[in-house]
Amino acid sequence: MSREKTGEIEEIAFQKQELIPAIIQDATTGEVLMLAYMNRQSLEKTLQTGLTWFWSRSRQQFWQKGETSGHIQQVQEIRYDCDADTLLIQVQQRGPACHTGARSCFFNRLDLGKTADEHVPPGEQSGTGIEEEEELLPWLTEIIQERVANRPPGSYIASLLQEGSDRLLLKLAEEAAEVMIASKNGSREEVVHEAADLLFHLLVLLETSGVSSREVTKELRARRGGKPC
Repeated sequence: MSREKTGEIEEIAFQKQELIPAIIQDATTGEVLMLAYMNRQSLEKTLQTGLTWFWSRSRQQFWQKGETSGHIQQVQEIRYDCDADTLLIQVQQRGPACHTGARSCFFNRLDLGKTADEHVPPGEQSGTGIEEEEELLPWLTEIIQERVANRPPGSYIASLLQEGSDRLLLKLAEEAAEVMIASKNGSREEVVHEAADLLFHLLVLLETSGVSSREVTKELRARRGGKPC
């Protein structure tokens, strides 16, 4: 039975503690982008503006995400947990969420010292070989996200996008044709080289279209339907 309900700001437990954690999540992909803290006033400003506002514990002042960088977060939905002392805010993120230029602040991985399957009780392994959708080539995805967001001088991606979306589409078609020609020629090295170019431009297209490669991975997994390809 669903226990979901719609509440008011008065239900949030600010009386227990002045600040409560706010988990920021991509509304489209479900990716956790960052964690910050809110007090009642910053939550009110968030509700009023539709953009995320937080309270800085170090500077002791309000701050709006993306106010100086342009990497704003447009709020799509706000949820709170069963104790009403933690917020989950789903947003449309413009550019990277992390100050390092990464899409998400959670790009470090802690070594568990054993494989994931060893942590799963016997009989509960899914057998799909994929437990969660991951970004395709995450290191390259992060670079592309930063270039698309900031358009730094001298960047190939910046110059490509400056020429308009049609230029990117044409380049993608050209690279696909190059892969076909390389395959036709029977050159393994050419296929590798041209496929890398094609994949690179495809990732740029995904980013400029607001589509995460996680979504593509999820779609492929859904098509598989648990059966061998």
